[in-house]
Amino acid sequence: MKIPLYAGFLNEVDIMIFQMPVQGKSSNCYILSCDASKKAVIIDPGSGSDAIMTTLMKEHLDPELIILTHGHHDHIGAVEKLRKELQIKVAVHKKDAEMLINPIKNRSQFWGTNITLSPAEICLEDNQKIVIGNMEISVIHTPGHTPGSISLLTDQGLFSGDTLFDGQVGKTDLPGGSIDDLLSSIHNKLLVLKDDVKVYPGHGGSTTIGNERSANPYIRYELWKGEISW
Repeated sequence: MKIPLYAGFLNEVDIMIFQMPVQGKSSNCYILSCDASKKAVIIDPGSGSDAIMTTLMKEHLDPELIILTHGHHDHIGAVEKLRKELQIKVAVHKKDAEMLINPIKNRSQFWGTNITLSPAEICLEDNQKIVIGNMEISVIHTPGHTPGSISLLTDQGLFSGDTLFDGQVGKTDLPGGSIDDLLSSIHNKLLVLKDDVKVYPGHGGSTTIGNERSANPYIRYELWKGEISW
């Protein structure tokens, strides 16, 4: 069952946010659509391909691309079914591309699901621009959670994957993780954004850059303390 967190119109772009249960956690899948053209992009479909398809049909959307903020299993589980049914391409940062085809690297083998995808058709790089309908999406390489983690900046907000959360930051204790890289990504690439930029993370509820700048203890003190839940 998916729980809609938000659905509404912002500057002629319809953003639909759904929370998907994946292996006892909840991963957010985002569907962004241009109201004028009905072109859409799907971000991090971790599960629930049938419900995603239903949403696309109900809203009369024309999806053009699946974008993955990183290659972990809980963000890629519905990719293969969606790409085949919708006949669309998959994009991921080049440094996480191998994770899609390797169940050990994407951690699905650890959970007993052994997710193996076809290779991504598009390998993304830092500062790359993606245009879907009237939407422009800027790729920001934010390594730390994984080497190829990215955040996606739009006029509607920042989609931060597992780099930045409401009051927390991403795990770095898995293979390829680096706390130094993560904090560098957050401070040098995300906190340079304006305070009112809305942040839509890979797990949990939304926040803003200003909220995280002032209240996130992992950012405020630049220290790694305690257990991170994601």
